[in-house]
Amino acid sequence: MASSSSPAHADSHPAHLQHHFVSSEQQFDAAKMGMWLFLVTEILLFAGMFVAYTVYRVWYPEVFVQSSTLLNPWLGGLNTLVLLGSSFTVALSIHFIQNDNRKGLIINLALTMAAAIAFLVVKYFEYTHKFHLGVFPGEHYSYSEVAGPYVAQFFSIYYIMTGIHGLHVIIGIGLFIWLTVRATKGHFSSAWYTPVELVGLYWHIVDIIWIFLFPLLYLI
Repeated sequence: MASSSSPAHADSHPAHLQHHFVSSEQQFDAAKMGMWLFLVTEILLFAGMFVAYTVYRVWYPEVFVQSSTLLNPWLGGLNTLVLLGSSFTVALSIHFIQNDNRKGLIINLALTMAAAIAFLVVKYFEYTHKFHLGVFPGEHYSYSEVAGPYVAQFFSIYYIMTGIHGLHVIIGIGLFIWLTVRATKGHFSSAWYTPVELVGLYWHIVDIIWIFLFPLLYLI
């Protein structure tokens, strides 16, 4: 649990308990429900893109197989390992603050940020290599080695899906910076660490989405 019980009287409420909640448990449950509702909208966003991918894949299977040869599965696999490792460090950060280990919390938040930045660095090299070849989305595609009437559609889908996912990674980095700053100021303890757990949920969803993107775009 991300919080502990508190007395019902307002003057004895802990600092983190908002006035419209009667207990820390109620506040945590409300926050977690709100986060899950938000994450459902994120899943729906990517579900629409997965549907678009599936439709084009069914219509033009040969084109998609041919186009995917321009993607580097080793770099995609590396990024998959990086994100899986970051999910582990997020889980560790929650474990440490549950045991009032602020140092462990800060270290694992920093490791998660480092993994997220590493993911973006790998993606940067992937993108710049493709741009150098002329592999752009839509009508700007100009790479002659892999050409066809619908190759550009594949890369439009690729850039949209990986780009929006990358934006979520950037948002995650911002959230981890915010958590780290608060952690260094001693704002979290075993009695209250709701923001850490909620950001952890967000990050797990970001990782899970990539686990679906990687095989669909790079392997199949």
